[in-house]
Amino acid sequence: LGLKPSQHAKNLGVIFDSELNFNSHVQGVAKSAFYHLKNISKVRSFLSLSNTERLVHAFITSRLDYCNALLSGLPQNTINHLQLIQNSAARVLTRTRRRAHISPILKSLRWLPVSFRIDFKILLLVFKALHGLAPRYVSEMLSVYEPVRLSDPPALYF
Repeated sequence: LGLKPSQHAKNLGVIFDSELNFNSHVQGVAKSAFYHLKNISKVRSFLSLSNTERLVHAFITSRLDYCNALLSGLPQNTINHLQLIQNSAARVLTRTRRRAHISPILKSLRWLPVSFRIDFKILLLVFKALHGLAPRYVSEMLSVYEPVRLSDPPALYF
């Protein structure tokens, strides 16, 4: 029986590669998201803004946000692939041309850029853990550092 080691493993919808750079996962998310975005853009003229927004959140934003805390600390060029998806979704939703600046569009939709969404998710989890709003097993992983001197601000250690 000859078994070959795999370069990729999928767990809970996240593709882990042997180098943990998540390139395969990001490519899979991009492929799926652009497929759905293309289909949404085909029917966009028949949909209201609110219905289009629901479709974008259901098929695009949910994929960008799923397990995105795992992507923290990845190189910016990897995150940029996901940012392109969000930018394209914003353009389809608002019917904006490709050459228009995307920052004002994202701001008008009140969408955080992907890298900030990742950080926000982690910070929200830490906040909930510190204030007893997270599951007990998450709260137990954190401990508050109490400095010897009273002038030092408290810090967290994992």
